[in-house]
Amino acid sequence: MQSSLIGKIEKAKRYAEEPERVTISDFSAEFRGENDSHSLGLRDGKWHCSCHFFSEWGQCVHIMTLQRLLSKMLPPQADIPQQV
Repeated sequence: MQSSLIGKIEKAKRYAEEPERVTISDFSAEFRGENDSHSLGLRDGKWHCSCHFFSEWGQCVHIMTLQRLLSKMLPPQADIPQQV
């Protein structure tokens, strides 16, 4: 393996240990829940999810899960509730 590639791999490993280097602005995802799959994501700092609970409450287990997984990489305007 070329030494320059080895250096890049090592740097990538270091970066992966510092998730605060990344800020996610917009993305979409598919979440496979226990009963169904849902489309969800972040757009313009606001969450959206196709599940019924989100349409009524503006929050759901799918969004809360992603908020926990991505917490250090989300912009402040991503509406992270205090109880998450």
